[in-house]
Amino acid sequence: MQEYIVRLDQVGMDDIDQVGGKNASLGEMITELSGVGVKVPGGFATTATAFRDFLKHNQLDQRISELLAQLDPEDVNALAITGNQVRQWILETPFPEALDKAIEQAFTEMGGDEDQAVAIRSSATAEDLPDASFAGQQETFLNIRGLANIKTAIHEVFASLYNDRAISYRVHHGFEHHDVALSAAIQRMVRSETGASGVMFTLDTESGFKHVVFITSAYGLGETVVQGAVNPDEFYVYKPTLRQGAPAILRRNLGTKAIKMVYGKEGNTASAVETVKVPVEQRLQFSINDDDVQKLAQIAMTIEQHYGRPMDIEWAKDGDDGELYIVQARPETVKSRDKTAVIERYLLKETGNVLLEGRSIGHRIGSGPVRIVENLSDMDKIQPGDVLVTDMTDPDWEPVMKRSSAIITNRGGRTCHAAIIARELGIPAIVGCGDATERLHDGQEVTVSCAEGDTGRAYEGHLDFEHQTNKVDSMPPLPLDIMMNVGNPDRAFDFQALPNAGVGLARLEFIINRMIGIHPKALIEFDQQEEGIKTTIARRIAGYESPIEFYVAKLVEGISTLAAAFYPKKVIVRMSDFKSNEYGHLIGGADYEAHEENPMLGFRGASRYISESFRQCFDLECRALKYVRDVMKLTNIEVMIPFVRTVGEARQVVELLAENGLVRGENGLRVIMMCEIPSNALLADQFLEYFDGFSIGSNDLTQLTLGLDRDSGVIAHLFDERNDAVRKLLEMAIQACRAQGKYVGICGQGPSDHPDLANWLMEQGIDSVSLNPDTVLETWFFLANEDNKSL
Repeated sequence: MQEYIVRLDQVGMDDIDQVGGKNASLGEMITELSGVGVKVPGGFATTATAFRDFLKHNQLDQRISELLAQLDPEDVNALAITGNQVRQWILETPFPEALDKAIEQAFTEMGGDEDQAVAIRSSATAEDLPDASFAGQQETFLNIRGLANIKTAIHEVFASLYNDRAISYRVHHGFEHHDVALSAAIQRMVRSETGASGVMFTLDTESGFKHVVFITSAYGLGETVVQGAVNPDEFYVYKPTLRQGAPAILRRNLGTKAIKMVYGKEGNTASAVETVKVPVEQRLQFSINDDDVQKLAQIAMTIEQHYGRPMDIEWAKDGDDGELYIVQARPETVKSRDKTAVIERYLLKETGNVLLEGRSIGHRIGSGPVRIVENLSDMDKIQPGDVLVTDMTDPDWEPVMKRSSAIITNRGGRTCHAAIIARELGIPAIVGCGDATERLHDGQEVTVSCAEGDTGRAYEGHLDFEHQTNKVDSMPPLPLDIMMNVGNPDRAFDFQALPNAGVGLARLEFIINRMIGIHPKALIEFDQQEEGIKTTIARRIAGYESPIEFYVAKLVEGISTLAAAFYPKKVIVRMSDFKSNEYGHLIGGADYEAHEENPMLGFRGASRYISESFRQCFDLECRALKYVRDVMKLTNIEVMIPFVRTVGEARQVVELLAENGLVRGENGLRVIMMCEIPSNALLADQFLEYFDGFSIGSNDLTQLTLGLDRDSGVIAHLFDERNDAVRKLLEMAIQACRAQGKYVGICGQGPSDHPDLANWLMEQGIDSVSLNPDTVLETWFFLANEDNKSL
């Protein structure tokens, strides 16, 4: 029997040539990782020898080779006809008697219970190599029961080696068809139909950032997540602090999880599973809890450490025993191959009407005419450069996906097979849009942008965009630090790859606006809101314990993501600096904000924090920061206070921070003050008694020095941070900090817009210049050029 069948616990990674990558990996984990908490369901597998002997039956292999030799893989119609013919031949060919008996004997040794549910999984002998992704090309069957049904499912798995997508993939990646064999695993089912399941990667699939585990999860059997049929929950877990035993979940995104796959009534390939709707109350909850997320991340790290490379892992939670199981693990083959020395960026140069939004795949931009394709039979409609729009793509579409300039789907998550293939092909894709096939129409010109963070947007028309590629092996030395202004946590893993000394400005209001969108007082006083506002808020806070816990948790997620991305470099977080009109635009905000004629000069910054009306909200900001620093152990976070008008305000706000557990010097905490009002520079010595340094805000400093409204187009020509009066104040602030041995940096727009100003600041002895990410490389090289000195 050993020639045709092996138990999974009898194989390991040295047996890929006999049982394929996935089955070899299952055996490897059973034998090597069971003792360290990695649970893998047992079973048996057919061998490559069994598959090849089967194909020799009735000279089937010769017929297949002759037919494929005549195929033009670019002809999608011919590909479909040829693939169908090959698969039909395989299904019509009975197993050789020896293989048939070997399967029966292995099933008997497994228990031989006709009611035992098993999964039949495919594993190709050339798959899951570090330089090739065969993800999802062959079939998987779940909840198969009974020997006869198991044999039928194995037949189907064998035939799936000649799926259209698999044939096309092998041709385009230089694999000879006859060199690839198939192994079928017969594995005990995990009862995730009453639990949850999903996929996890030991790096960020979009940026390649290797210090996180990215986990997706949905209710029921895992094929809905793998196929992209459901929009799953998503989690990011930070590896370094997880190793320290600290809470390490950086991000949580609640998926819609509208459907789930469960056991069907029959255990055959036709009706073994069915898809049902998930009750609304369950959709509004996360499908797994924080303990599950952290345990999964630990398991993923254990697997990654064993294999020594980033991994793509399928997992399942058994609803009966509550245990977490690994059902597949393969090398991640897209982002782990990226050349990190090459920095590629896509930037929209104009904005337009947003037609729809969804989850972004990759960081690229593409444009072209829309082609709505409802099923595989219409694939020949896609012409090179079209934007493919469909309900749900899967790897069957790979032959035409590479023709597309972009892909948009109604359904799908960021770890579905289609997303993996889109990344591998370098095509921007927006998944989980909901109703893209209804909102767009054939021939409509659109621009698909995945370069703006987690949210992908389809814009009306052809928008101009820029593609930058920079090769950065090493940067020339400078006498100051180049930091970055980063407000969007969605881009943190991407931006950290740029040369930098940390984040000089992380705006808390960006996190509040983007990730929360609700006025903090409306959450604190949730019960007092009118019904319409309550309903809107309740929808937004779904999955979280309470309105206040939602606010704090989202602040924690945003802050910790920025801190983890750049750790151990400093990340200076500025407390919220919304103006009254900006706070008023948040959900529920109109009831809490007074109308001000000039909100830029009104109720903002330190004045807001120490006021009785806002203090509760400020306390929540402090609570989030303290949790990130003290509990999550991300002590690279520093606190910055904006718009401090008087020395009295400086004293009060520092005392208020201390009351909330953010004490200067405690656990290495530095508290920085924004120097952005002329009084800050004029009385720098007095302000510095309460702070560990200045971060100069050149925007406000310029407008308040020159008496300009920076939002006014009428006098915009007078706004220049290089004005002599502004430079005088900048010089005063820098010299005051240097005299006291305290930090001084600048985080305003000026150095990003004017490299000569950055050069002047460097000559004044400033410690750091914090730039917009898109100007880092250009400004860095400018400052390093001796010819630009003393400009």
